[in-house]
Amino acid sequence: MPRATNKVAAHRRKKKFLKLAKGYWGRRKNVWTIAKNHIEKGLLHAYVGRKLKKRQYRSLWIVRINAAARENGTTYSRLMHALKIKNITINRKVLAELAMNKPEVFTYIVKQALS
Repeated sequence: MPRATNKVAAHRRKKKFLKLAKGYWGRRKNVWTIAKNHIEKGLLHAYVGRKLKKRQYRSLWIVRINAAARENGTTYSRLMHALKIKNITINRKVLAELAMNKPEVFTYIVKQALS
């Protein structure tokens, strides 16, 4: 009895991987073994990058909030502590947005928190 290799599925799998390798340079784009390794490595970096992006945005928001808080005579840590004590629940993303685009609203929030 002949050996079955399920060529259709194997071909589709290779085709899918080589489609992901489109735009790669040299043999990375058309040699199966090399393309497979670089695709897997790239997907791994993409996974890590999605996690790092969240971390970097949070640190950017904190920097913006701190800069605006210092213009209002306080620091980031004191402001966040005061907001927590007064039960003002605004996340860092919104606070940073207010600090950049609507400084008068941010100043009002700071005064409410520190009063």
